[in-house]
Amino acid sequence: MKYGFIGLGNMATAIIKGMCKSEDFESSSIHGFNRTIAKATTLATTYGIHANNSIEELMANCDVIILSVKPQMLPDVLPEVKKHLLDRHIIVSIAAGKNISYFQENLSATTPIIRVMPNINAIVGASTSCYTASEQVTDAQLQLVTSLFETVGTIIEVPENLFSIFTTIGGSSPAFTYMYIDALARAAVREGMPKNMALDIAANAVLGSAKMILQSQEHPWELVDRVCSPGGTTIQGVSSLQSNHFETTIHDAVAAVTNKDRNLSK
Repeated sequence: MKYGFIGLGNMATAIIKGMCKSEDFESSSIHGFNRTIAKATTLATTYGIHANNSIEELMANCDVIILSVKPQMLPDVLPEVKKHLLDRHIIVSIAAGKNISYFQENLSATTPIIRVMPNINAIVGASTSCYTASEQVTDAQLQLVTSLFETVGTIIEVPENLFSIFTTIGGSSPAFTYMYIDALARAAVREGMPKNMALDIAANAVLGSAKMILQSQEHPWELVDRVCSPGGTTIQGVSSLQSNHFETTIHDAVAAVTNKDRNLSK
């Protein structure tokens, strides 16, 4: 199998890097096309992939076509993809807000289509991704594509009607978490700790807390209660967060992203 990336932005670059580091994929099986040819040339030099000069060339060379352009670019890209679509092709989209029906209407109703939503943590091999597939996708094709995204983290199946919610808690939430970590560090700076030290401590504390939830199988609030000693220090901070609408603020942010994603699919 040969894999072709149309669009070579940060996410495509992270996935290509993950594939090239994996024993399951060879760099010689990966092709890339970008409007700015320099990007494709740079990746070819760095990872040993093939830089293609056109969508036509890429699709002639590849079996799995990964659409990794921004959603607003799809109306320009899809007609060219459709023109060169072959029976052997599997289409994979990582575009937010564009459902499988959109691609079936603009490409083909019989082509296997898999929709995947990775997140920016793919850059360090720690993406939380999800996928859904059209009924034309075989088990073997699905395994092929999930293996591809496992090179940059974890991937789970999510029904398409829940994709907008995943976009928020899986795709956008890293930005919220980065803000939280930075806020912790800046608060520590205010109290007298150097920023680099504070960032290291805050980031590792968040990493450890995530592992605790995943591995302990305890409800997050049970863990909160375990940290809060009667009359202790932590309960003071928890009470302050609740008084200042910490949870409501998160709920509002999730609703804002989810609504935006749903509007993109209309």
